[in-house]
Amino acid sequence: MDIGTLAQNILLGLTLAAPIGPVNVEIIRRGLRSGFRQALATGAGAMTADATYLTLIFFGLAALFTSAMLQIALGLGGSLILIYLGAAGMREYFKKDAPDGKPSAGRLSNPFAAGFVLAISSPMTIVWWTGVFGAFLGSQPRPLAGLTAFASCLTILLGCFLWVLFLSAALHWGKKIINDRMTRLISLIAGLFLVGFGVYFLWRTLLLMLSAS
Repeated sequence: MDIGTLAQNILLGLTLAAPIGPVNVEIIRRGLRSGFRQALATGAGAMTADATYLTLIFFGLAALFTSAMLQIALGLGGSLILIYLGAAGMREYFKKDAPDGKPSAGRLSNPFAAGFVLAISSPMTIVWWTGVFGAFLGSQPRPLAGLTAFASCLTILLGCFLWVLFLSAALHWGKKIINDRMTRLISLIAGLFLVGFGVYFLWRTLLLMLSAS
C-alpha cells in the first residue's frame, strides 16, 4: 500500500470519527469525569463496532442494513440507550457529591461496552459505512477483494484511532484545569445532546415503522 492510499484512508477515518455525535459526546463526558483511560476505552469500543461494519460491508453484506426490520430494531435500541445515558449524565449535574472518577450506577459502567453499543446502534455510523465506505468501494477502478485489500481498508480505523487518542489526551489535560462545577455543567450539556440525539433517532425510527406498516 502506497503513502497516498494510506493518507486517503486515514482522512476517511477522520471524517467518520471527528464529527460531533453520540460517541464523541460520551467520550468527552467520560474523559472529563474519569480521565484518559475511560475516554480511550470508550473510543476503542466504538472502533470495534466500526471494524464490525467494515468487515460486513467489505465482504458484501451491505444488504443486511437495508432490511427495514433491522433498521427499526437498531433504531429503537440505539435511541433508548442514548436517552438512558443522556438522562444519567444530566443527573450528575444535580449531584451534591463530587465526582469520584467512577461511573454512576445508572450508566453502562464498562466504557468499552458503552462505546461499542453507542456506535453499533447509531444510525449515523450505519449511514457512514453504507454510504461513504460503500461509495469508496464502488469508486475503485478495480473491485477490492482479498485479505490484502481488506487489510488496506482496515487502515481507515487508524484515522479513527488518531482522533480518539487526540481527544482522550486533550480531555486528560483539560480535566486538570476544569473545576468540578464546570465538569458538572459539561456533563449536563452532554446529557442534553445525548437525549436530543436519542429523541431524533427515535422519531426517525417511528416514521420508518409507519412507512413499513
